[in-house]
Amino acid sequence: MILLVSAMERREECAVALQEAMGESVVIAENLLQATTLLRTEMYTAAVFDEQLGQSEPDEIETALKHVGTAIPVEVNLGISGTERLVREVRAAARRRKHEEATARAAAAQGLRGELNDTLTTLLLDCALALETAGLPAEATERLASVHDAAQRLRMQLRAGAAAGA
Repeated sequence: MILLVSAMERREECAVALQEAMGESVVIAENLLQATTLLRTEMYTAAVFDEQLGQSEPDEIETALKHVGTAIPVEVNLGISGTERLVREVRAAARRRKHEEATARAAAAQGLRGELNDTLTTLLLDCALALETAGLPAEATERLASVHDAAQRLRMQLRAGAAAGA
């Protein structure tokens, strides 16, 4: 769902163009106070603000932007922009957001793999050292060897996942 914030008469035309182009329903707010209320109560994929409202009500635009949440904020001057440009701006913002999210996911996955590999290295080293302990009961040796093998399989799975993601 997309929120379109504009007091302009052609806001309905803009909403229809956005809905057709983006395949999402569009909710219209005629002012920033109404927009802030809607942003507090609903989740939106994008919040499109007419720049003219922001210029005439700078405090209200700041308040509305604080409540955007996960919506992509887009500011467009609807007074000089046609519906084609509006759609282009929203699509470009959506592409940027998808790219940013993919980059963040990849960085998080890489960080997690690094942390897991560090822990696995410690586990493998500790198991190897414990297996060298003299006089270790056979049952304990078998269990440590089993843990060591499981840790090695996990390391191979992590490497395979990293190679598939690269």
